[in-house]
Amino acid sequence: MQHGNCSSRKGLNGACSVYEYTGSFLGQAAHFKMTSVCGHVMSLDFIGKYNNWDKVDPAELFSKAPTEKKEANPKLNMIKFLQVEAKGCCYVVLWLDCDKEGENICFEVLDAIQPVMNQGSTREKSVYRAKFSSITDTDICKAMNSLGEPNQNEALAVDARQELDLRIGCAFTRYGGCSLSPAFGEERPLRTPTLGFCVERHDKIQSFKAETYWILQAKVFKGKDNPLTLDWSRVRVFDREVGQMFINLTKTSREAQVVSVSKKEKVKQRPQALNTVEMLRVASQALGMGPQHTMQIAERLYVQGYISYPRTETTHYPENFDLKAALKQQSNSSMWAEEVKALLSGGLNRPRKGSDAGDHPPITPMRSASEAELGSDGWRLYEYITRHFIATVSQDCRYLQTTIDFLIGTEAFSCTGKTLISAGFTALMPWQSIPLEESLPACERGDVFTVDEIKLVEKQTKPPDYLTEAELITLMEKHGIGTDASIPVHINNICLRNYVTVESGRRLKPTNLGIVLVHGYYKTDAELVLPTIRSAVEKQLNLIALGRANFQQVLEHTLDIFKRKFHYFVDAISSEYPGHY
Repeated sequence: MQHGNCSSRKGLNGACSVYEYTGSFLGQAAHFKMTSVCGHVMSLDFIGKYNNWDKVDPAELFSKAPTEKKEANPKLNMIKFLQVEAKGCCYVVLWLDCDKEGENICFEVLDAIQPVMNQGSTREKSVYRAKFSSITDTDICKAMNSLGEPNQNEALAVDARQELDLRIGCAFTRYGGCSLSPAFGEERPLRTPTLGFCVERHDKIQSFKAETYWILQAKVFKGKDNPLTLDWSRVRVFDREVGQMFINLTKTSREAQVVSVSKKEKVKQRPQALNTVEMLRVASQALGMGPQHTMQIAERLYVQGYISYPRTETTHYPENFDLKAALKQQSNSSMWAEEVKALLSGGLNRPRKGSDAGDHPPITPMRSASEAELGSDGWRLYEYITRHFIATVSQDCRYLQTTIDFLIGTEAFSCTGKTLISAGFTALMPWQSIPLEESLPACERGDVFTVDEIKLVEKQTKPPDYLTEAELITLMEKHGIGTDASIPVHINNICLRNYVTVESGRRLKPTNLGIVLVHGYYKTDAELVLPTIRSAVEKQLNLIALGRANFQQVLEHTLDIFKRKFHYFVDAISSEYPGHY
């Protein structure tokens, strides 16, 4: 099949296409071959004899058991395919995803192809790395004109995570699988804090004891206006007799006196630029889409060129980011053309300063789209990303807050109302808009309202609800557990393994299996469930990626900690369940 001077064909594995064309590279005429991989080329596993559960002491998996890299998917024959295509090539340009996992795959590809490449003596350098954040002509050309090198430190950080997950996970899993109920066997200690948060909330709900309290509820009116419901300044009391005393103090008065009227202009700030965690939070909360599903859709939108790279921790646009060009792309959409044209003619508002994690620019739309092109969920996610982007360069929302303070007898009450001054960014994000409330009647200090009714109302405190996915994502981010790429995986795992079920409103309710697992870990070694140790491991892995920590030392130190924990865990279980190990 020909495309101008480009031809394409299927590779020997039938899964990857190869595109061939001519062009220039480093100022010389060159023949290009372009192909792809399907995720990781290699995966880490123990050598054969250590995969026999019956014959291996799980404690040996921490250090003694040798590991080896195996083809991640042998059916794809990826190594042979890459070697056939790379044979005789002089240069390789790596266009993998620009994150730690992508960097790791760069080195997997290099390990496969470097032995068969043409090792000409005149060239000092044959390996190049392209850095890009979106698949647009501009970004691709820019990446090709500023090629760098693959980052070995970032790749090593992924190797470390894989080895820790394998050794620690398998040791605990095998011990659990051999000696106890499956509850202990399936979840790896490096992932249990995610489940721990859900069970902690479940425990709070179970141990909750409702308390009765009382509030004073007052309604007042002036002339023919609708009655106003007032808030009691003491909020509530937990003793009925005390509540009765306050109601007695107010019941004698049929008048509510206006003590003060205050008006304040308030601002609701436009959002910061969008990163992965915020996208996952909103998708779960507002669109009802789980994190794993959201990431799959976002990756598809990225590959099709509709959005920029969807895995980023950054909430600050780089100085050279062309906001106006990205906005112009959206000027013909029937959904937001009016707002976009107004911004383009009146001037963009400077985006709020966010944090720059040094990875990728925030998630932004790269070209216009319609629902027909993207399908239902694709469109809903794209629409949110686009509305969020336009909102970041829009004006803040401004409103007037009016508070009237009243005195009924000796007790203070108040009511608050809001009126919109300018919608600003909420025109794009209507769910963030100021709720339209009935406007308060005009009044001033010294005015008198008539008390319509005042009564003592009995209420009860309510338990918290089960954690929503959005709340869990927030907790994981706050405690430094997981990354923008791994958070969806952790949450998906606890659902797949039947440790939690997703209830209405995307609330995560732990199953008996999940509860038993976490309580079992809590009993023997709470640190296996608490977020502190997982967070510490994440920090160490990040230091490897930054070149500030030694791969081997981090690995040995972390494995040593978990080896001790494993022995302590085994001793604790053995004393509680004699004869099981």
